[in-house]
Amino acid sequence: MFDEEQLLPLSALQHWLYCPRQCALIHLEQAWAENKFTAEGQMLHKKAHDGPDESKAGVRITRGMPVRSFVLGISGQCDVVEFQEVPPGAIVPVEYKRGKPKSHRADEVQLCAQAMCLEEMLRVEIPGGCLYYGEKRRRTQIEFDPVLRQLVTDTAAALHAMIDARATPLAEYESRRCDACSLIDLCQPKALRFKRGAAAWFASALNADI
Repeated sequence: MFDEEQLLPLSALQHWLYCPRQCALIHLEQAWAENKFTAEGQMLHKKAHDGPDESKAGVRITRGMPVRSFVLGISGQCDVVEFQEVPPGAIVPVEYKRGKPKSHRADEVQLCAQAMCLEEMLRVEIPGGCLYYGEKRRRTQIEFDPVLRQLVTDTAAALHAMIDARATPLAEYESRRCDACSLIDLCQPKALRFKRGAAAWFASALNADI
């Protein structure tokens, strides 16, 4: 169990799964830079959070709900939480994302982590939630199965281990991921790759001479 001072941002789980180095730059080194993707994402989140809570068609909608888990050691906000009358007591977290569904599971982990926080806080079971993607303008249903829940737990543990070690991982350049990252100029993954390659070559040559 973690205490209040040890809670890390829930959003860091997504950063870790996207790129551990990006996660460390943001949450260890306090580095940040905007690009069009982050700006669009923030605008979508702002729209989801803005406005009052409301009730309609058997659903009570709560926006920007704070959540936390002392088991996982995380805290954050849900974009939207729907408290449904049918079935009675059903709770559905909804996370808003720009773009479209992705090949990795970072968005699903963030949503499931929100649900696990809600379960701990409200002592309920939440079987699934929704990701709303701005490009497709529709919801994607996500089941919180044991595999996804374990991924949330493992990611939270890895995040805490990195923060405790206070070590920023080395860069590993991958074009589709790195070129879309707002921190690419701060990270310099290509330069660090070549620097590490030169060091490896020098060490190999030195060992060969010995």
